[in-house]
Amino acid sequence: MAQKKTDFEAANAHHDCDFRDMLSRVGDKWSLLVIAMLEGMPDRRGRFSDLKRSIPGISQRMLTATVRNLERDGMLSRHVYAEVPPRVEYELTMLGRGLMDPVRGLVTWLQANWSVIRGAREHFDARTERVKARRAMALAKLPLRQSVSRD
Repeated sequence: MAQKKTDFEAANAHHDCDFRDMLSRVGDKWSLLVIAMLEGMPDRRGRFSDLKRSIPGISQRMLTATVRNLERDGMLSRHVYAEVPPRVEYELTMLGRGLMDPVRGLVTWLQANWSVIRGAREHFDARTERVKARRAMALAKLPLRQSVSRD
């Protein structure tokens, strides 16, 4: 029994804060979009302004934070050119390019299962609405509490 616990602990030892932080990064709203946009650019390299234009809804501040975090994690590299005005380009590293393989697998799975997911959502939403309606009807049938006046 002690051996099984040790095996389990060893298999899950990587679930520390840094590991969870990295899962959050690759699962956040913007990181995968930045990586995917860079992958689609010539030489897997692009300027900040190109990324900003290619990702609808991302603010300059969020894009700055996202590329900084991806650079810190080794997913992309930043190249600064001594020009006026300064030119900065971001390029996917081998690590960043390698992330796209499992992401493509996830997208393929989503495409294959989207109708099932949509059906499950519709079923859940309908069931939730029925429960809300029943609760509202039950509350409407409850007698109003009358205030008791004390003379």
